[in-house]
Amino acid sequence: MQKHKQFMQRALELAASGSGLTAPNPMVGCVIVCEDKIIGEGFHQRYGGPHAEVNAIASVNDQELLLRSTLYVTLEPCSHFGKTPPCSDLIIEKGIPHVVVAVTDPHAAVNGKGIQRLREAGIEVDTGVLEKEARRLNKRFFSYHEKKRPYIILKWAQTTDGFIDKKRDSAIAMQNRISGEESKLLVHKWRTEEQAILVGKNTVLFDDPQLTARLFSGPQPLRIVFDKHLELPAGKKIFNSDARTLILNAKKSGDEGNLLYHTIDWSNALASLMELLNSMQIQSLLVEGGSDTLQRFINEGLWDEMRIFHSPLRFAEGTPAPLVQVRESTFSAVGNDQLEWIFNDRQS
Repeated sequence: MQKHKQFMQRALELAASGSGLTAPNPMVGCVIVCEDKIIGEGFHQRYGGPHAEVNAIASVNDQELLLRSTLYVTLEPCSHFGKTPPCSDLIIEKGIPHVVVAVTDPHAAVNGKGIQRLREAGIEVDTGVLEKEARRLNKRFFSYHEKKRPYIILKWAQTTDGFIDKKRDSAIAMQNRISGEESKLLVHKWRTEEQAILVGKNTVLFDDPQLTARLFSGPQPLRIVFDKHLELPAGKKIFNSDARTLILNAKKSGDEGNLLYHTIDWSNALASLMELLNSMQIQSLLVEGGSDTLQRFINEGLWDEMRIFHSPLRFAEGTPAPLVQVRESTFSAVGNDQLEWIFNDRQS
C-alpha cells in the first residue's frame, strides 16, 4: 500500500501541472510502473487534448513492458467518447494487467463505468488510494458534478480594525489599497486558476477594477458583475476587451462582442446565478466584493472557501468587513499581510 501511495502521489503532482488549462475537464495525472520503476508519465495538458493515460502510455519506450505493468491514475479512466476516445479501451488494448485509481469520476457518463469495463476485461483494479487528496485537487470538478454549482471562493482584504474600505465622500472611482504587493500578485495568480470572477455594482463604481490576471501568466477568467438596471458607465475597465464580461441584469440578454448580457431572477439572484453558471459549465467562481455581495453569499451558505487578507493598516472608520462566524482557520504570512484560509464544513 505504501508503494501505491508513493506512485499515486507522483500522479497527483503531474495532474496539478494542468491547473487552469483543462476546465471543464478535470486535472488528471498518470504514472506507469514496471517492477517498482516508473517507465511512463503523463497528465491532461489542455481541454480537448489527449488524456493523462494516453500521454503516459505514449511515453513508454518499450510498449512490451505494459503487459506486466501497473497504471496509476488520479481519476477513473473514461469509458465514453467525448473529445477523445475512451481511455479504458486503450488500457484494455495495451494489455495492462493492473490499474490503481484514486477516485471515481462523478461525471454521469462515467461514474464507475470505466472501472467496471476494466474489471470485465480481466484487469485488476484497486480504488481509493489517496482519494481525499485526489478529490481536493479537483474540488471544482466535483462541486460542479455533485452540487451542480461552481466551487465558490470568497476573497477580501481587511484592515486590522475590521474595514474593507475607507469612508467614501463621493462616487468617484478610487481604489483604497489594503493588502500589499505580494498579496496582489497572489490574487492575480488565483485569477488564472478560476473560471470566473464576480463583483457587485458598487465595487465597479467605486474601485473601477479590471478583474484580470495582469501580473501572472495564465488564462483570463470570465468577469461577472451585478448591474440590475444597467446603470454602470460604459467606460468602466471591467467592460474593456481584455476579457469577456457577463452583466447580470433585469433588462436584456444577448452578446455584444466580449460583453454578455443575461437576465436573472432577482427575487432569488444567487440561485439563478448558480443555475446560469452551471449551464455555462463554469466550475469555479472567485467572489471579490463588495461587502454586500460577499455577505449575501455568506448568509446563504453558498461558499466553499474564504481567503481573507489581514493587513496591518487601520482605517478607524469605513465599510465593515463581512461578518463570519468563528470557525477553524489557518494563517500564513504574505509579505506584511496575514492570509486566513477558512473552509466551509457545512457546504450547501
